[in-house]
Amino acid sequence: MLLNKLEAIHHKFLETQEKLSDPEIVSDVKRFAKLNKEYKKLDEVNNIYQEYKTLLSNKEEALEMLKDDDPEMKEMAKMELESANPAIEAMEEKIKVILMPKDPDDDKDVIMEIRSGAGGDEASIFAGDLYRMYNKYFETKKFKTEILDINEGSSGGYNKIVLEITGTDVYGELKFESGAHRVQRVPKTESQGRVHTSAATVAIIPMYEPDEITIKKEDLRCDLFRASGAGGQHVNKTESGVRFTHLPTGIVAESTDSRSQHKNRGIAMTRLQIKIQKAQEEAVYKEQKAQRKSLVGTGDRSDKIRTYNYPQNRVTDHRINLTLYSLDKIIEGDLAPVTSALILAENASKMQEEESLS
Repeated sequence: MLLNKLEAIHHKFLETQEKLSDPEIVSDVKRFAKLNKEYKKLDEVNNIYQEYKTLLSNKEEALEMLKDDDPEMKEMAKMELESANPAIEAMEEKIKVILMPKDPDDDKDVIMEIRSGAGGDEASIFAGDLYRMYNKYFETKKFKTEILDINEGSSGGYNKIVLEITGTDVYGELKFESGAHRVQRVPKTESQGRVHTSAATVAIIPMYEPDEITIKKEDLRCDLFRASGAGGQHVNKTESGVRFTHLPTGIVAESTDSRSQHKNRGIAMTRLQIKIQKAQEEAVYKEQKAQRKSLVGTGDRSDKIRTYNYPQNRVTDHRINLTLYSLDKIIEGDLAPVTSALILAENASKMQEEESLS
């Protein structure tokens, strides 16, 4: 029953609230931040629980009023029920979505990589456009960003830019951005006015806390190396590159994204965890292999999750057949209509799965 599930969450909310006032937890910055994040989520569900209880209480009162002999009271009760029932139904649908099992990584912070793909200089310029679009979107979500690595294109934009993004439910908001993004427009360098197609890739990598990664130390080999680059002021003069090899599987992951060896260790370990997890999932769930493709594809023009068509002011997300004629707003950071539609599609798919199992 929905009410029972909400009551269990309500009790967890009260427990978490009490823990947040514990001096031992308050003094532990990392633990306090993690608990506070959980509290905010529980608070949201707790508010819905209170609303739902009020609606149910109003309905109970109306049903009691129906038993009254006074015709006026009965009429009032009928009117109350006419408005209460649809409100309860709408609230219950909302609750079903909220109570659906979530991706355990949804609340994680992320590393975002934007790289130019096919299309030469225009692909780099487009990668820069994507970076600016996301940056404006992050401002609306109050996400904090830090640039870890940057490689500018020769005619503007970026060949590669790597960001660390922190906030509430960052991975849950951004996980659908992974893949190849295609742009169709007349490049600034085109003298004939022809529309060109270029691509850039986006990878969204969830960041794990060290205690969340269960790889044994004795199963790892760590190599440090000097990251290669184009030179200039950002060239690495120390061994900041980190490469981990998982000895039982031979899986390798590395990072040169940051000039900090400490940050590269965290990024490389996260990548290794994801690779090992994927290998395990593919071995156990071969029938789901199609759903577990690599994050970014090949970066080719034909390998796309989304197309940005400038002549028609159109954005199309090919995974859910969503087409919006508001590219001018989306490219300026109004990405919510796209991300909301993707989250809604995922929730609808989960609900169908649950219904088919029940």
